[in-house]
Amino acid sequence: MKFYPEQYKIPDVAMQPFIDDEEIWNYLNLAKPTKESVEAIVEKSLNKNRLSLAETAVLLQATDSAMIETIKKGARTLKEKVYGKRIVLFAPLYVGNYCSNNCRYCGFKASNKTALRKTLTKKELIENVQALEEHGQKRLILVFGEHTAYSAEFIADAVREVYNVKKDHGEIRRVNINAAPFDIEGFKTIHEAAIGTYQVFQETYHHETYAYCHPSGKKSDFDYRLTALDRAMEAGINDVGIGALFGLYDWRYEVLSLIRHVNHLEACYNVGPHTISFPRIQDALEYDLDDRYQVNDEEFTRLVAILRLSVPYTGLILTAREPENIRREVLAFGCSQIDAGTKLEIGAYSENPKVDQNLTKEQFKINDDRTLNEVIDELIESDYIPSFCTACYRKGRTGQHFMEFSVPGFIKKFCTPNALLTLAEYITDYATENTAIKGWKLIERNLLEMDDISYLEQVRERIERIKQGERDLYF
Repeated sequence: MKFYPEQYKIPDVAMQPFIDDEEIWNYLNLAKPTKESVEAIVEKSLNKNRLSLAETAVLLQATDSAMIETIKKGARTLKEKVYGKRIVLFAPLYVGNYCSNNCRYCGFKASNKTALRKTLTKKELIENVQALEEHGQKRLILVFGEHTAYSAEFIADAVREVYNVKKDHGEIRRVNINAAPFDIEGFKTIHEAAIGTYQVFQETYHHETYAYCHPSGKKSDFDYRLTALDRAMEAGINDVGIGALFGLYDWRYEVLSLIRHVNHLEACYNVGPHTISFPRIQDALEYDLDDRYQVNDEEFTRLVAILRLSVPYTGLILTAREPENIRREVLAFGCSQIDAGTKLEIGAYSENPKVDQNLTKEQFKINDDRTLNEVIDELIESDYIPSFCTACYRKGRTGQHFMEFSVPGFIKKFCTPNALLTLAEYITDYATENTAIKGWKLIERNLLEMDDISYLEQVRERIERIKQGERDLYF
């Protein structure tokens, strides 16, 4: 049966599936981009208005080089308007890689008997967190395989343990989670541990592709995974993160489905996702897919720009899967968060485990293995403000409250001062001498750009307090 987007809409009901393959493709097939329509859509986004599915589809179908440049230019402008110059930094910490699923693209699949299976002990978890703190990390995302060993209670205990680890001036102020879906009671247990964002990626929103890529295990249930973040919201978790693994199916379909997911959460809970992730597929042991949907660099940079325009207020996460040159390019027009100093092997932050080299130690390959200080140094060179800020979470600016600040763009008033304060902490405690010199110059340049004199005086006063030994000062 043929239908048109304006005549067909799956009702958004909490806890109910909301993705229809035909609906998504109809939006894409009906989109007919022109120079004028692309410019008008970009202008709407620059006024910080969310784009509709039909409008996003027009951007996705634009292939003319001039239209693509309009999209990327708009994304660069919008990112500066909403987020300023700051880039939030974090590190992933793999806690355990036991898994009961058989995802065709993952080295940790249950059928992979050569994978080294390990769960960090309490002692090992503490040692790895201490090692991360010794380099200056303040924000972590804990990653768990989907296995009965990693219950809601186990994850909650790990979160509490991480928060308790203090090393000199080091501490973790924000613990996010990437783990399996739970029922509402499970999510409540994890929520009580004061987690930050809970991420569940659908991987692919295309039903047939999903079934092929996930032939067995609990993850094979498309609808249970799709509604996972509904259950998280019902359990009181304000900040959730969605994502797709690009390379499994047509990238345009996946982008539009991510926006459909945003719409669903907004319709049911009056708040969209806190973050969107868009990793590209990387080689893994026993990788079992063809490459017809591989996303090239030009398509990847374009899809990031389109996501930025479609959801102006949502954080976009760029991972170390991407090489330095791609990370450098898309930072300019889309991303607000990146990982740095990343190690994916279990326990690798505190040691270099001597294991059989024939055993799989990591889930996939990373393409940016620079240290945290090297990444920070490049960000400063590029006039970005490296940020470890967690102020919004401690001040209650989360969920719907975060949107009330961020949608109109007011969040920039808090982000820049807080980013400068966390950078001052990093420079004082961890930076190399060369990075410190450049970092203090960057801070001074940004202070001179502040229009609010009272804020300027407060930031200067707090920076002096940081130099004298105080920590965790924020607005």
